[in-house]
Amino acid sequence: MRVVGIRRPGAAGVEVAALSDDGATVTVLAPLEEFWADAATHLGRPADGDPVPVGDVELVPPVLPGARVVCIGLNYLRHVAEGSFAGEGVPPYPTLFARWTQSLTVDGAEIPVPADEDGLDWEGEVVAYVGSPLVDATPDEALTAVVGYSTFNDVTSRRAQKLTSQWILGKNGDRSGPLGPLVPAGEVGDLRDGLRVRTRVNGETVQDGRTDEMVYPVGETLSLISRTFTLRPGDLLATGTPSGVGYARTPPWLLQPGDVVEVEVERLGVLRNTVVGNEARRGR
Repeated sequence: MRVVGIRRPGAAGVEVAALSDDGATVTVLAPLEEFWADAATHLGRPADGDPVPVGDVELVPPVLPGARVVCIGLNYLRHVAEGSFAGEGVPPYPTLFARWTQSLTVDGAEIPVPADEDGLDWEGEVVAYVGSPLVDATPDEALTAVVGYSTFNDVTSRRAQKLTSQWILGKNGDRSGPLGPLVPAGEVGDLRDGLRVRTRVNGETVQDGRTDEMVYPVGETLSLISRTFTLRPGDLLATGTPSGVGYARTPPWLLQPGDVVEVEVERLGVLRNTVVGNEARRGR
């Protein structure tokens, strides 16, 4: 099952729907709030409604407006070694930063380059979705609470990211967080077993890693977070990116308008987006 968010004429708000194998139709599972009230149940039963052509709906992230999007930075050893933090080693706890849900978008969406950026950087990765509340959870409890995963591209405005010691500005550009369809955790398995994560720019592979290379696994990270604030159904954890990002190359390589960036994760599928100029951000 692949799950997406949709808006359709005549429906109140966002709904969660199952995408057909050929991507041509969607079948509604539940309204967004109802889905996240019991995501495991909705994901565990077949979609039995009437299929609706994808062309008749707007695809949107299946994410609650109030969800927290917590992101891990520097979670693959070779990515730590290639960047500006290489000399600092691996800290005992993950570097965490936040995205707002307004920065998220979907497969096929156009991603604009902000006015002060020379381009955008790619960061192909996996997102985990929390399906039940977590308070002071053990790593095993936290991992059990994960109901699904998506392919994700943590597209980054590097100049903005480096203006201050905090990364939030550079990680929240308009439409800079495309998500692929949610795939139930039972169909994905344990990321510690190693899923291949690849990123391509205009067909050229620029990242190629495996999720078993993560320094801070999903269960341990969610457990750590839950000891400070309660994680709620619908919250997301972006798990970090392998080596091969653009800014660390010689010379640096950043995404320009017209470039097509793809993230492919084993068992999760391909996420494809086109980069556009800043005029698209201003609605021109």
